[in-house]
Amino acid sequence: MNRDQFLDLGIDVSRETMERLDHLTALILKWTKSINLIAPNTADDIWTRHIKDSAQVYAVAPKGWNNWIDLGSGGGLPGLVVALLDSNGQNVTLVESDKRKCLFLNTARRELSLNVSVVNKRIEAADLAKADILSARALAPLPKLLEYANGLLSDDGVALFSKGERFQQEVDDARIHWTFDLTEQPSWTNAGSSILKISRIQRREPKPQH
Repeated sequence: MNRDQFLDLGIDVSRETMERLDHLTALILKWTKSINLIAPNTADDIWTRHIKDSAQVYAVAPKGWNNWIDLGSGGGLPGLVVALLDSNGQNVTLVESDKRKCLFLNTARRELSLNVSVVNKRIEAADLAKADILSARALAPLPKLLEYANGLLSDDGVALFSKGERFQQEVDDARIHWTFDLTEQPSWTNAGSSILKISRIQRREPKPQH
């Protein structure tokens, strides 16, 4: 992958940042041999399937954020990529319950000198400051993600959830119990998939029983 492919997303990536993304890619591939950071059958296409796929989440995020929380961060996708692309050095918090994956995240944080915090807890047990941006990739169905977001997002915060081709069914299921504003950003890397940009999340009041 080269810098021009990031320009497709509206992101101007420096040569130094490209080198650090190369370093991250090498780390992910190395660690994936022993722990499941990415599916082995996607390793040959890691730049498109994982790095650019994560970069597009950063590309659609509102500007001016201070606190980004990445839920179920796993291999740091998109969280570590966001931290690498963010030239302002704002705080990115990676929440991951798996100890071995947290060991990887902390190794990447140290080797890449990133301003990230790694929280090795289940999402429900983590004590987190309210987020301006909340991201999750291949973590849970949308109704469950909205439950997390309802407790973690600031009042004017935005959730960015990467979803596959069946996202519309998840949206319909979520609207049974939640109201929210939704913008669908078609994926640049996977036809049929989208990034769901969600704000103003509120739980629906139960209908009175007659």
